[in-house]
Amino acid sequence: MSGTKYVDSEGFLYTAPVREQGNIYKPNNKMMADELSEKAVHDVHTKEIDLVNRDPKHLNDDVVKIDFEDVIAEPEGTHSFDGIWKASFTTFTVTKYWFYRLLSAIFGIPMALVWGIYFAILSFLHIWAVVPCIRSYLIEIQCISRVYSICIHTFCDPMFEAIGKMFSSIRATVRKEI
Repeated sequence: MSGTKYVDSEGFLYTAPVREQGNIYKPNNKMMADELSEKAVHDVHTKEIDLVNRDPKHLNDDVVKIDFEDVIAEPEGTHSFDGIWKASFTTFTVTKYWFYRLLSAIFGIPMALVWGIYFAILSFLHIWAVVPCIRSYLIEIQCISRVYSICIHTFCDPMFEAIGKMFSSIRATVRKEI
């Protein structure tokens, strides 16, 4: 930020801030213009994924975080040999890790294809069938509700008004006799 200096009415010296890059909507320098045009061309389908945090919305926090201690436990007084316990822990952990990787390698891409097709069909049906049907129903039901409202006001209102006038002259008093 740089700018010209000016003196206000009390004699204090100020600098007027001026953006060197120009307006953010109409950039002056070429680097900022190129950066903005790159953002406009950015494709949603090729966004960069996080390879470290693969569950950013915590979908599977309570389901698949199963450790050895969650599955196998020896109560106090019935312990196996320490070497067996360590080997069992290592076997369980390594088997779970590599078998998951093997299943992911074999079935990951086909399952991603299946789920992609499923959600594409679901989105298609929602956009092109469900929402238009609901909108159509609401438009049609609005017409029916107007006719229904007219019928109620025409036939029921006078009847209830007459019944109300008939019973309005009735007075009820409560006396307590001892």
